Amino acid sequence: MIKIWKTSSVEKNIKKGKKITMDCWLELIAPTMSEIEKVADKTLVNKELIMKMLDDEELPRVEEDDNATLVVIDTPYLEEGENGHKYKTYPLGIVITKNNYVITISPKKNYVLNDFKKNKIKDFRTAKKTRFLIQIFLKTASLYLKALTEVNNDIEKKEEVLKRSTENKDLIDMLEIEKTLVYFITSLKANELVLEKLAKGTILPLYEGDSDLLEDAIIENKQAIEMSGIYRDILSSITDTYATIVSNNLNLVMKFLAGITIVLSIPTIIASFLGMNVPIALANNESAFMIIVGTSFVISLFIAYLLKKKNML
Repeated sequence: MIKIWKTSSVEKNIKKGKKITMDCWLELIAPTMSEIEKVADKTLVNKELIMKMLDDEELPRVEEDDNATLVVIDTPYLEEGENGHKYKTYPLGIVITKNNYVITISPKKNYVLNDFKKNKIKDFRTAKKTRFLIQIFLKTASLYLKALTEVNNDIEKKEEVLKRSTENKDLIDMLEIEKTLVYFITSLKANELVLEKLAKGTILPLYEGDSDLLEDAIIENKQAIEMSGIYRDILSSITDTYATIVSNNLNLVMKFLAGITIVLSIPTIIASFLGMNVPIALANNESAFMIIVGTSFVISLFIAYLLKKKNML
């Protein structure tokens, strides 16, 4: 799918266009081969550069071609799963051409670009290509921070569940959240390397105000990395604690069953001895059965008391 966007120099609002013109923004979402060829012919960009972005596993980097520069970043993406929503990361490619075009390519619809299309980004102009790229980085870092807040809320909810129930399913849910944080940290650190390359000013020229904006993007990205690390450490600690609790609960159950087995084995042992085909003192006593049962009961109670006193029951 191809969408054409351009900001008016007079109204300074972004509008959807029908033709590919100078200083426009071309948004490609899972484009077909014919759409890629159309854009490549119009913008003179090597189509191989665009086709690389169809891979979901494309890594953040900067790649320069004869007529264009490709910048790849990882962005957070919310997916609906069997156990509710979960976050993953998907690549977003931004191609800045030397003949004044900006092309964004993503394998799926990207939430990072929504605010640009709704005129919610301050000082956004499709003609200001370097600033547009930095604003995408800034918006991406902001979305990571927002996603991390939701992840933290999920951690707190799961922790409340674990206080009442320590089933395997609950622990697996926590591990899924931890996996999300690992994805976030890996992607954010890769984005940081790209930001550092841009900060040198050798890849794309930095104009007035771009340096300050880029510094803000770097700070936001670092903050997201720190938050991800903190939440991962907290989650890892929680998971280890509740895994230990589950194991401890199992040990308590086994200890209780072992104690009960010892207590209940006393009457069995007594009955076994007295049931042998040998003469016993109580053989002719009419109350023999009650005496034996009572004795077994008293001995069992005494053994239970000893086990309880030694915290073995």
